[in-house]
Amino acid sequence: MNIGVLGTGLMGKPLAQRLLQANYSVIAYNRTLSKLAPLESLGAKIAKTPLEAIQSADVLILMLTDAKAIREVILNPETANTLHNRTVIQMGTISPDDSQTIQKEVQGRGGDYLEAPVLGSIPQAQAGTLLVMVGANESQFKQWKGLLEQFGEQPKYIGEVGTASALKLALNQLIAALTSGFALSLGLIESQGVDIAKFMEILRESALYAPTFDKKLERMRQRNFDNPNFPTKHLLKDVDLFLSQAEKSGLNTDGLKGIRNLIQQTTALGLSDSDYSALFSAIHQ
Repeated sequence: MNIGVLGTGLMGKPLAQRLLQANYSVIAYNRTLSKLAPLESLGAKIAKTPLEAIQSADVLILMLTDAKAIREVILNPETANTLHNRTVIQMGTISPDDSQTIQKEVQGRGGDYLEAPVLGSIPQAQAGTLLVMVGANESQFKQWKGLLEQFGEQPKYIGEVGTASALKLALNQLIAALTSGFALSLGLIESQGVDIAKFMEILRESALYAPTFDKKLERMRQRNFDNPNFPTKHLLKDVDLFLSQAEKSGLNTDGLKGIRNLIQQTTALGLSDSDYSALFSAIHQ
């Protein structure tokens, strides 16, 4: 089986590496060709165009930026008619509505489609310990479970296409909420001269604690937001997706809109490509 990996950025690259380590035949495509060199050295075939990748593959794994990029890569006039008898596994973060629309477009061209967004970042992708959430029918889940196990030991079947995308957005909304809430508390602790070690000791013993607080603590204290696993601009994109979908569902999103404003302020500080914990800089300047 030939697997095309389209989008080999922060997350796509380690996914492709996992497949190569498991002796799968991988055809890799990225709009920035220079990012493909490490995969080529590991044995991946390099496609210079999306068309070349699609024609060479039986199944396509997408780890692209957004729904617009997906359409530009696999549903453009040159590639759309090559999807016949190919399966598309969409693993990026897009809205449920977009995922369902893309599913219909792929199926309309004779292809098959399922979604499998993941929770985790580069270290988990490298180790194969991502949390994989699958939106598909049950037969698709059974068919592709073995492949998805290369990325996470126990892929979880969520429901039809759209359900896994919704779950992924719900989880990423918590990333924004937890990080901004912790940053605000840490800002008060610092400004009032409270011992940070004592603050963390009490927090860890409470029901309020989340492991992400310790993961981001030193980044915030040292204001070191380099080498991100998940940059601020991607969090902003996902928050915007959540807001759009939540408002369609009639939910009150006032709280998240405030957090979005903080993320926008962070990007205005020139920290768009930095780790998302950089929103501490917008809270405590």
